[in-house]
Amino acid sequence: MHRYDPRRDYEWNYAAAPEAPYASAEDVPPVPGNWDYCGIPVASPLAVSAGPLLNGRWVLYYASLGFDVLTYKTVRSVARASYGMPNLQPVRVPPDWRSGGQPVRADDTMRGSWAVSFGMPSRPPDVWRSDVEATRKELPRGKVLSVSVVATPRPGWGLAELADDFATCARWAVDSGADCVETNFSCPNVATSDGQLYLNPADAGAVAERIRSRIQGTPLLVKIGHVSSADLALQLVRALAPHADALVMVNCVPAAVADERGHPLFDGQRRGIAGEAIREAVLDQVRTFSVMAREYAPFLKRVGVGGIGTKHYVREFLACGCHAVQLATAAMLDPGVGLRIRRELADTGAGARKD
Repeated sequence: MHRYDPRRDYEWNYAAAPEAPYASAEDVPPVPGNWDYCGIPVASPLAVSAGPLLNGRWVLYYASLGFDVLTYKTVRSVARASYGMPNLQPVRVPPDWRSGGQPVRADDTMRGSWAVSFGMPSRPPDVWRSDVEATRKELPRGKVLSVSVVATPRPGWGLAELADDFATCARWAVDSGADCVETNFSCPNVATSDGQLYLNPADAGAVAERIRSRIQGTPLLVKIGHVSSADLALQLVRALAPHADALVMVNCVPAAVADERGHPLFDGQRRGIAGEAIREAVLDQVRTFSVMAREYAPFLKRVGVGGIGTKHYVREFLACGCHAVQLATAAMLDPGVGLRIRRELADTGAGARKD
């Protein structure tokens, strides 16, 4: 199977996308249960997050590999280049790394977790819009195309301009054929307002309201970062519930990264850690938000992402209150993981059925 090559940069992998689907529809086992993605009927709760799906060819490839929701990698209203290498740095994480006590250490071997450093690159709007349109036309019936969007703040901008830029990208995505829009309110690899919006619930709510006004009934998902404060969680739920259909969590967990000698990497700036190392933190967050949503926003769904790569963890996330799950690291390392999970769910007679 074709895989993203972390030894090569973003541009190389963008151009090296698979040309044709790998598996036929007959190779994809059904998942027992009735599923939907923010109201859109789907055959399973399995999705791919925005990270691995650099363009339409990557989308179509993973669509043939057992995933029913495909999230097109984050796009902007202007072109933006990727950060330089390394974009995906394998890491080893000490037990107390989330407390900020120690930086995570770079590793020569991938052991299930890596530091992600892309910076939300984007092709120019005319390129990605055409690609989204062509991809939606080629996607088989029953597959959902979600497009991740983010604003690109300019000097002198305030919240109104940021909200308008988010809304413009969302509208373009819908006009190009997106079935739903995922707004990226969190990126651990940037320090500007486009990547930290989730930390300011009132601002996040105002931006979501503006986006909703531009896309009307199209499902709107908001991707947020790591939240450990119950108070912040409650504020986010209350601010976003009137406008969003679902929260996607989490967009990595930020940490400093050092080499084997302890020297800082990435110019000492934190990077998002993804993969197995963050799974328990994500589950804790899902549980917290599920409690908040049941009490204050029963129609606000949760989509889990972070360290999911087996049938067991798919079930655990769904049991904790997730509406669906997104895979990223596991799908990049093993594009066949979706087919394997589907076979395992089919063999046991049921997934984690929705209520």
